Amino acid sequence: MYIEAGPGTDKQPQLKMEIEEEVVIVGAGVAGLATCLGLHRLGIRSLVLESAETLRLTGFAFGFWTNAWKALEALGVADPVRDKHQRIRGYSFITTSTITGLQVSDMKLPQVAGSTLEVRCVNRKVLLEILEKELPRDTIRYSSKLVDIQVNGPTKSLLLADGTVIKARVVIGADGVNSAVSKLLGLSKPVSSGRFAIRGFVYFEDGHGFEIKFMQFLGNGTRYGVIPADDHSIYWFCAYTPGPSSRVATDEKEMEHDPSKLKDLVLQGLGNVTDKIRQVFEKTDLNYIICTELRYRHPWELLWGKICKDNVCVIGDALHPMTPDLGQGACCALEDSVVLARCLGEALKEKHTTDERIKKGIEKFAKERRWRSFEIISLAYLVGRVQQGGGTVLNFVRGTFLGKLLLGIGMSKAGYDCGKLASS
Repeated sequence: MYIEAGPGTDKQPQLKMEIEEEVVIVGAGVAGLATCLGLHRLGIRSLVLESAETLRLTGFAFGFWTNAWKALEALGVADPVRDKHQRIRGYSFITTSTITGLQVSDMKLPQVAGSTLEVRCVNRKVLLEILEKELPRDTIRYSSKLVDIQVNGPTKSLLLADGTVIKARVVIGADGVNSAVSKLLGLSKPVSSGRFAIRGFVYFEDGHGFEIKFMQFLGNGTRYGVIPADDHSIYWFCAYTPGPSSRVATDEKEMEHDPSKLKDLVLQGLGNVTDKIRQVFEKTDLNYIICTELRYRHPWELLWGKICKDNVCVIGDALHPMTPDLGQGACCALEDSVVLARCLGEALKEKHTTDERIKKGIEKFAKERRWRSFEIISLAYLVGRVQQGGGTVLNFVRGTFLGKLLLGIGMSKAGYDCGKLASS
């Protein structure tokens, strides 16, 4: 059967050529490239399909915690990524009310396994380029939009928009929140959290003058974050819930593709912050502002649903789309990549491996990632609700103990070690 992968598929493209590949990865984002690199380190070739003409650079930046750095170390690229991004100094979260302008907490990052958590704000473009550089030429096939997936027993035929058919023994869906591969597995579409996020990235030629700290501003259903990546670059976000309790409320569909309106809305909702903080948002170029609806997968679907089937699985946002409240989306994607490369590496290390061996390798990956994904999605959703909720009572409870408690629990998950590429 064919599984429709997107709009514009009423007419089947004219078939041009047929290719056979052992492993095909759909999507050249963080999860896709990292998995490809992990397999490459183990001597296994894979082909990455990317619908865009070049690497996708939307999203601007990630918060990378200790678990992400452990995964990057396993992939052999931690040091070049570290060299481009400064470690958050002082290890404190500064939370300030946008209503009063007063600092309500200054939370130190906890120690995990005797070590202080390593946190850096990582530029998405820099990370993807480092991963791409480590891969052999012709590993990524650009302008390769997936149209359909045909299931013929253990072999999957991937039909591309240009008419090419790729027959694959293993298919890995790293194709994001709107994953076509997750649809093949029968997973439901991610659901709306009822919240939106406006994100931006700004560069100060002469330096921004901030300490390398995560600064957070809360008030009436809106949460702002300002996170320096280095002495010149700052990533920021504004997460909000539309409606009466939000200070940033309007028609999201109308403003989603209008950066000028997005910027105005962010500035209007800032409230009582310092001029220096306000300048971060004011100086952001309109080309570096985006808005997205925050969606997530119901966590129980990861426990009871099919996250793999035979020689097909999903990773990253295709597996565990989550709200960004723990800063763990990309971190968990890197964990997925290392674990999957390890499991597939064990299955494919024999020259004439069987389909059953591949199936068991993918099932092993699913078993290892199922509960971890459930935990992080659930915690992220809960932390987001508490941090962004409005009302006098919740503002008081959050500022006194509940916010710190939930964030502390969430950060305790950030020291997770996904292990090495090759099992000992």
